[in-house]
Amino acid sequence: MENVMEIIKTDTFLLVIFAIIILLLIGFIMILVKFSKLNKKYKNFMKKLGDGKNLEEDLETYMYRVEKVEKQNMDIFNQIKNLEKDLTKCIQKIGIVRYNAFKDTGSDLSFALALLDENNDGVVLNGIYSREMSNIYAKPVEQGRSAYTLSEEEAQAIEKAVSVNNFIK
Repeated sequence: MENVMEIIKTDTFLLVIFAIIILLLIGFIMILVKFSKLNKKYKNFMKKLGDGKNLEEDLETYMYRVEKVEKQNMDIFNQIKNLEKDLTKCIQKIGIVRYNAFKDTGSDLSFALALLDENNDGVVLNGIYSREMSNIYAKPVEQGRSAYTLSEEEAQAIEKAVSVNNFIK
């Protein structure tokens, strides 16, 4: 331990320490100069050609817009999901049968019309035409069946609507 203390007290040791400090100071100045040049290059790089706008500000604006578009896309996606859910209750299946209800009318002026949603729920309309009057009857339909007695034409209209998705999809 005493040997170390003697070396520390010598002029040579002090000169070596001084030289190391000078080298470190020169190295620090060189790093500072290089950093300054790099910072200047970075600032020049961040300027757009010609118009002087800052590229960094443009990138921030772009990122803000991207986030806004992502939010709008999520809102649109949610709206589409809601519309798809609501669409199941819309009329999607149609079946129609025209027929002659009475022999004396001459053509197929009567009709049975089934209007059903995705779950085969809806209504069947029966329009009966005669020379003296015309009547329309409506019967509810649930899962392709009605609690009311159906005519042959009404059953055919429901069967057509159930068997073919001919409106939406």
